[in-house]
Amino acid sequence: MFDISWTEFLLIGIVALIVIGPKELPGVLRTLGQWTRKVRSMAADFQNQFHEAMREAEMADLKKQVDDLAQDFTNIDPLKSVRDDVAAIGKDLEKSGKDIEQSLQAPAAEPAPAEPPVLMTGPAALPAAGDPMPIDPMESREPETVAEAVAPPEAVTVPPAPADTERSG
Repeated sequence: MFDISWTEFLLIGIVALIVIGPKELPGVLRTLGQWTRKVRSMAADFQNQFHEAMREAEMADLKKQVDDLAQDFTNIDPLKSVRDDVAAIGKDLEKSGKDIEQSLQAPAAEPAPAEPPVLMTGPAALPAAGDPMPIDPMESREPETVAEAVAPPEAVTVPPAPADTERSG
């Protein structure tokens, strides 16, 4: 506590023995021990009173917080948020209904002009020798599926060579 080493205690003891004397030294040490005990008990009482005051202050703060929470809890309406959400959904539905009515009452827009048919050029556009010609090459119809739009016309397909189909056995 006071950062006194054992050599310093020995020096203090020797000085006390010389100054006080060997007859009176035990009585002085007993009195010194009683005073030390009293000082320590007073310090412990002060510390306990301080901690008790702190606990009372904390309890007062805690009681105030609990009272505030209880007050807030009595003011809470659990159905308020649900009512607000239902009202907002109702407004959105009314707005959507009005938008749909306006779009149905608006005059129909003119359809976009159809794009001209794409003519194939190059070797894929010409039929191979011996292949049948398409029925109507000028016929332009819209493909119904993506696969039909991407697939080459039937007249362009080339059958396998005759040497592959016949085998001598």
